[in-house]
Amino acid sequence: MTEAGRGHLAMLTFSALVAGSFSLGSMAAPHIAPEALNAVRFVIAATLMFALVMATGGMTPAAFRAPWRYLLLALFFCAYFVLMFEGLKTGAPVSMSAVFTLTPLMAAGFGWLLLRQVLTRRMALALCIGALGALWVIFRADLAALRAFEIGRGEAIFFVGCFGHAIYTPLVARLNRGERPAVFTFGTLVAGSVLLLLAGGPALVATDWAALPGVVWVAIAYTAVFASAATFLLLQYASLRIPAAKVMAYTYLTPSWVILWEAALGRPLPPALSLIGVGMTIVALGLLLKQDSAVRGREHARSASEG
Repeated sequence: MTEAGRGHLAMLTFSALVAGSFSLGSMAAPHIAPEALNAVRFVIAATLMFALVMATGGMTPAAFRAPWRYLLLALFFCAYFVLMFEGLKTGAPVSMSAVFTLTPLMAAGFGWLLLRQVLTRRMALALCIGALGALWVIFRADLAALRAFEIGRGEAIFFVGCFGHAIYTPLVARLNRGERPAVFTFGTLVAGSVLLLLAGGPALVATDWAALPGVVWVAIAYTAVFASAATFLLLQYASLRIPAAKVMAYTYLTPSWVILWEAALGRPLPPALSLIGVGMTIVALGLLLKQDSAVRGREHARSASEG
């Protein structure tokens, strides 16, 4: 498998893991402040990532150069997660995940600004189709709501947070100085833990931890292990191998995964017409992957002719 292929596989896994945080997060959000939940999950994730780093070669002094890089990355990602859980207090998981699918379009813009990554026509078409599909789901297949642009409060809050996620992806490629993904992820998680412990101190003290329902602890455990440590690692791994817009393109699968999560948890599903929008996001992903396959095919043919 090529390096780009590994990057795509990493993002496929990423999309499935992220989807679970929407369903479980919406169940936990009413019971705990977003700052408190995310502070705990970041500390747990940083601890797990430290164990992984030490078990796979440890860290060199070079990893501690320019620590401001980790703080900058953590600032954007912490904002994303806090606003996500704030939005989940009122937003439905499927429509919230549809908002998440708007990040590839944002990431493409930041990718050009930071890395001068240029979109092809096919990629631009795919991003537009995906964005239209996301809007269809966000407005629950209601044309009247779409015309009036009646977006829910939770979705609006999360939309702001998605800018943090979108800029994070090209920033990883811009700021990485050769550190292994696990080491770079650990630095970001430590910085995020510090930021959240400082910002969420009052919420942490005010939370009655003994009285929290079990679903909150399940959400903390899941988001710490799978939606923090694992996805940070997968995202940084992929960001170093494929362009930012294609990395974020895998978010188009998130609504489909969320629907499966919702069904598995026995929760209400979105209106059937919303599936049209979900289908559009899958078409968008297919266009992006077809573009990538075509590029690899041309490169393979060129290599064969040169040989």
